[in-house]
Amino acid sequence: MARISGINIPLNKRVEIGLTYIYGIGPSLSRDVLGRAGVGRDTYVRDLTDDEVLRIRQIVDGDLTVEGDLRRERSQDIKRLMEIGCYRGLRHRRGLPVRGQRTKTNARSRKGPKRMSIAGRKKVKK
Repeated sequence: MARISGINIPLNKRVEIGLTYIYGIGPSLSRDVLGRAGVGRDTYVRDLTDDEVLRIRQIVDGDLTVEGDLRRERSQDIKRLMEIGCYRGLRHRRGLPVRGQRTKTNARSRKGPKRMSIAGRKKVKK
């Protein structure tokens, strides 16, 4: 079992794909790490030697910001935006799209499920 940055990499995947299970490592960064470690991209995780796993682990842990540190860094960036009261921070605070998308229609993943308006409903007399 290859364990890198606290994540168990699946054994039945190629190393290039397996590294993308780590938060903060995508396909291109995965290829870069493997090139620096001298490991073939088509090697399966189960076929890695202990030396290769160690080289990959040293590169990921030493040079890259991944997993908990990256999550903490991103959340602090968002908190800072909200504290200084900039436009992006207000959008985060209200749960609306941050990067200029339209909100008249769409934006459902950010705004949540549609609320039904009760505009024409008559009031009940007591």
